[in-house]
Amino acid sequence: MKRGCLGFALVAAIVFVVIVAGSGCMFTVQQTEQVVLTEFGRPIGAPIVEPGLHFKKPFIQTANRLDKRFLGWDGAPVGIPTKDKTYIHVDAFGRWRIQDPLQYFVRLRDVRSALSRLDDILGSEIRNSIAKHDLIEIVRTDKDRKPQHDESITAAQPGNAVIGSLRPIAYGREKVEAEIKQAAATKLAEFGIELLDLRLKRVNYNSEVLARIYQRMISEREQIAQRFRSEGEGEAAKIAGQKERDLNEIQSTAYREVQRIRGESDAKASEIYAKAYSSSPQAAEFYAFSKSMETYKKVLARDTTLVLSTDSDLFRLLKRVEARAPAAAPAPPAN
Repeated sequence: MKRGCLGFALVAAIVFVVIVAGSGCMFTVQQTEQVVLTEFGRPIGAPIVEPGLHFKKPFIQTANRLDKRFLGWDGAPVGIPTKDKTYIHVDAFGRWRIQDPLQYFVRLRDVRSALSRLDDILGSEIRNSIAKHDLIEIVRTDKDRKPQHDESITAAQPGNAVIGSLRPIAYGREKVEAEIKQAAATKLAEFGIELLDLRLKRVNYNSEVLARIYQRMISEREQIAQRFRSEGEGEAAKIAGQKERDLNEIQSTAYREVQRIRGESDAKASEIYAKAYSSSPQAAEFYAFSKSMETYKKVLARDTTLVLSTDSDLFRLLKRVEARAPAAAPAPPAN
């Protein structure tokens, strides 16, 4: 009985040692991982990058797992003055991966330290690059890209080269980003990090600069509106002038036609009068008498004083009228 208990205890001890030894000497590497083995804290051997089951010395070796996937970096917005002294806030992001696991582990150990170093290096390179370029180089993407123009603005006044147009650039934001990436990638390679990409996510103006930018935009739009108003007023004056010319032409044509018709009518009436009054001597005498009466009616008015000679036609006519009036007057009735 005693021998059986000892055998069972021996088997149990052997199983326990095998389990402990097996769990300490075997480890699994996933598809997204790479492992650096350390012995008493010092890296040994080459990094394990192949997935599967691997072995190590139990108790004295440790498997340090590192991510093999693409990792992200999102920097905090940084206030930077540009070359043309415009203060802006730049927000950038990037993608990186662990290229040399052994060097990465020796220099940084973990992702937290790597992100801290990325903040330092990328932030410094972003500030250096932004400070070397004008604001328009950061805003415009590519120098070969043709900006859109408002045809109603540019075609309205071809001689205006300020409103509705942008000055040419030498680099563009894409080359500035490539410049930052190239400068930072060299420094990050010393830490076993490969910088895959870097982009400027957002560029914002400072609050004081933003107010000036808005005011400039407002003044430009007001200038454009004023130009359109001036053009409209000029066009309105042109239309009004054309209307006056057309109206004067119509009135002059109508007046000329009226005068022509009136002249033809007067000539026709004179012809009819001439034929009527020249048909007999009595008719001619009556015509002369009627014309004289019309003339006297126009000349003589109320309270008109005339000094006439005895041989004037008007005096003779008045004498004739006076001589005939008593003879033609009827006799008064007898009482």
